[in-house]
Amino acid sequence: MSREVRITPSILNANLDDLASEIRRIAEVSDLVHLDIMDDQFVPNFTFDFEAATKIVKESVLPVDAHLMVLDADRIAPQYAQIGCTSVTLHVEATKDIAQTLKAIRSEGARSGLAVKPNTDIADYADFSDLVDMFLIMTVEPGFGGQKFMFDMVEKIQRARKIIGSRPIWLQVDGGISEETIEIAAAAGADTFVAGSAVFRSHDPAQMVAKLRELALSVPE
Repeated sequence: MSREVRITPSILNANLDDLASEIRRIAEVSDLVHLDIMDDQFVPNFTFDFEAATKIVKESVLPVDAHLMVLDADRIAPQYAQIGCTSVTLHVEATKDIAQTLKAIRSEGARSGLAVKPNTDIADYADFSDLVDMFLIMTVEPGFGGQKFMFDMVEKIQRARKIIGSRPIWLQVDGGISEETIEIAAAAGADTFVAGSAVFRSHDPAQMVAKLRELALSVPE
């Protein structure tokens, strides 16, 4: 039986002037679309305010996987579930009451996600496993697209997979995922992959998504 794999292209490197068309280009081959929300405080970059994000979510033909790289995630995260995001991921480094906020996301009907930056130990947050639907391991420092995959994060992906065990929790990786790195991440235990520049800077984004899925699926379980 083949492993379960999800490809969630990030729109960070898409043509933001025609985002609806960009999403449609990859709709038939992608599982979700990854929406990076940055506030220029938690990370040194700004992407979308809540009004712009709401418009994207409402118009997207794909389910939206929201990745909140913002301060005050306790207040903001449930709002993204309320506007229709299928999955909402918060950062442990920006959340005061992780358990309550994860519960709030779920109570609004969305999947709850918990993300850690490269220097944060995933083992410190293993106790939240019963409250999360997805762990996100950052394989770059959050804030900008187009960065190189941090190979020293492979061991953290492996540790996260051990923490998950047999639970039906997705293990997502975000940062530098490409034809050259997706098999490495998959072999370490990841099953959900964010790919931005590799997809939207390619000649054929849909073909690239299909290729990335093929490579991930080629890794033995």
